[in-house]
Amino acid sequence: MVKPILQIYPVIPGTRAEREELRPIGRHVERYHQTLEEWHDIVRAADRLGFWGVATVEHHFHSEGYEVGPTPGVLNAYWAAITENVRIGQLGYVMSAQNPIRVAEETAILDHLTNGRFFVGFARGYQARWTNILGQHLGAKATLSPKGLTEDKLAAWTAEQKKTRFEDDRVNREVFEEQVDLVLRAWADDSIDSKGRWQIPYPYEEGIDWTMTATKEIGARGEMDDDNRIRRVSVVPAPLTKPHPPIFVSSNASRETVEWCGPRGYIPAYFTKIEKAEAHAHAYLDAARLGGRDYHYGQNQAIVRWGNIAPSMEQARRNVEEWDVDIFRDLYGGTTPMAWDPANPVDSVLASGLWAIGTPEQVRDHYVEEWKRMPSEYVVIIYHFAQQPKDAVIENMELWMEHVKPALDELTAHYESDR
Repeated sequence: MVKPILQIYPVIPGTRAEREELRPIGRHVERYHQTLEEWHDIVRAADRLGFWGVATVEHHFHSEGYEVGPTPGVLNAYWAAITENVRIGQLGYVMSAQNPIRVAEETAILDHLTNGRFFVGFARGYQARWTNILGQHLGAKATLSPKGLTEDKLAAWTAEQKKTRFEDDRVNREVFEEQVDLVLRAWADDSIDSKGRWQIPYPYEEGIDWTMTATKEIGARGEMDDDNRIRRVSVVPAPLTKPHPPIFVSSNASRETVEWCGPRGYIPAYFTKIEKAEAHAHAYLDAARLGGRDYHYGQNQAIVRWGNIAPSMEQARRNVEEWDVDIFRDLYGGTTPMAWDPANPVDSVLASGLWAIGTPEQVRDHYVEEWKRMPSEYVVIIYHFAQQPKDAVIENMELWMEHVKPALDELTAHYESDR
């Protein structure tokens, strides 16, 4: 069975003229409050419709109002209280700019609040405006994974730009992997120490003078030495789910990220065209097998798609123009490899290969053709709510579950039975 995850990008609604008039619209109190209230109705709808999961993003400083999502964990906690069955998570915490101990604590509590209906998403961070600022204490900067870019994209960079961006990517990956590993250790072990970017204890060699001597008898073993100094710490609580909640990792251009996920059992979410998703899927399986994990093709992986289902293709294109073009032009066109053609705005969006639009039958057929090439276990479906109104989002969710999911379930079952 295909497992659909609803991913909401919180967009404060407004025309381009309104964004200019109300700048910075990201701080517009009434519009954000309305967006938040209606967002909860969408999450309840996902629960009612049988979605596998609901998620949001971590992004900061969006004065333009396009991705106002600074605290996904807070939203997750509220969603846990208003839903019964749907899994709750985020795609995801940007670990190149996070405190891994705080992430381990917060996500463990969220796992308890959801009674185990929780999943965790990690991302490397591609938006320099905020990743560079919030990651400065770690020396991390944003990355677009230059090793995964096409030759024509790389050819547009100067030699100095290539040197800088490859080095930024290397450090970002190093920080990201170190931070995620620390979260996993904090979840799994009764006590941890660290001598990397994070020193635990701090300072590491000296330890911490700790006058609560009872820690020696009732704290974690090894936490306190015979000289009453802290040598390890116990990150509490432990998550409810054993060994830990499912872990998703956002992936765009980087094969390295996919190959890192494979042996660890993490679920890569492919923000890519189907051609690259196919290549990544094979790389994932090979890497997983080297780590002793045997998955069938498409298993434990996710494809990410935006889209619009409408009575006609013409109406779907008009919806894309009204709800998706602005953010594509202003944000994606400026911060990702997606190309923007001002003469053909809707076609620019569709040329990304990440949208599926049209009538229910056309969207179903679009997904079926992609699933014949890569039958993903999960599909992440993104809407630009509240630029796309709440009722339209819920209607699209209903149509997707009615027309698309049954066809994908049939295909997925076929691939699993052929294994």
